[in-house]
Amino acid sequence: MTAVDGISLTVEEGEFITVVGPSGCGKSTTLLNVAGLQTPTAGTIRLRGQDLTDLPAYERDIGVVFQDYALFPHKTVGENIGFGLKMRGVDSEQRKRRVEEMLEIISLEGYAEMYPHECSGGEQQRVAVARALAFDPDLVLMDEPLSNLDKELRHSMRNELKRIQRETGVTTIYVTHNQTEALSMGDRLAVLNDGQVEQFGDPKNAYQNPETPFVAGFLGQSSRLDGVYSDSPTPQIETASGVTFDVTPQGQVGDGDDVALFLRNELVGFATGDADPANTFEGVVGEVDYQGRDVVYLVDVPELDSVVEVSGKRKHGGTDVLEKGASVSISIAPEDVIYTPLEGQVRTAEAAPV
Repeated sequence: MTAVDGISLTVEEGEFITVVGPSGCGKSTTLLNVAGLQTPTAGTIRLRGQDLTDLPAYERDIGVVFQDYALFPHKTVGENIGFGLKMRGVDSEQRKRRVEEMLEIISLEGYAEMYPHECSGGEQQRVAVARALAFDPDLVLMDEPLSNLDKELRHSMRNELKRIQRETGVTTIYVTHNQTEALSMGDRLAVLNDGQVEQFGDPKNAYQNPETPFVAGFLGQSSRLDGVYSDSPTPQIETASGVTFDVTPQGQVGDGDDVALFLRNELVGFATGDADPANTFEGVVGEVDYQGRDVVYLVDVPELDSVVEVSGKRKHGGTDVLEKGASVSISIAPEDVIYTPLEGQVRTAEAAPV
């Protein structure tokens, strides 16, 4: 079984790269190969021009932060942070100074003599990061480091990790299955699927201008329809049910191409009586997912032969939540309709060096 197939990524010095994708897409396998904990059957791994492919992990200048932190329970926080330095023969005084520097960077001054079990999950996570950074590596790899934290702590640690990375300037590759983390943390984003890179570049562009149906469907919440693109007399997509959507042109598709059309739930709105009839459809609220500030509606739209997800905001203190069974009109602006070539039809441009 092939875990990764033909992945090619070039990371610039000082970048924070996020790698995202579903379980089993090859994210962790890629990271393990870069770290030297697995050996690829083909291909080359280079760091600052040096071929690392057959170099053992302990000879690579790479720090790794694991999902479970992997701290030594019998060693103090200071000993954990200084472990890599000790293995590299750094004397005790230098180790002590570096540990103190790292504790300051991660805002845990005074924790050197504590043990991991005396620290909270977020504190343990920061200790694991400090250990990976202490020996001043050329590259740091992070494999789902926030997955064991609760939602509130996960959000604050996201900001902490970015602060630490900016402060140290270390090149970082961060693997996650969480789309919010991937979009918000990365200077650039790689979306993996079935062992291959579907898209690599600016996170905002990946979300707003996905290049493949997988990227469009994986990033964000969308309702998908398939259809055929036409550029005459105006850019339109006719769906399988015979409905036409007005759209804006984009470079990936041409007249007559089969496309996948995506309606992002935050871009679909409830139309008023004087709404533009273009891209406006009648429907019935089928399910209501009340989330506090947000309310997500599943609207059955017979004309589209589909259920469309619509995300709305609940006014503070208000009672303006639509009930199941309510008749509604939904609409989406032509510029907000996302579409990509269907699988197997993607017109990829030659990748430029990055």
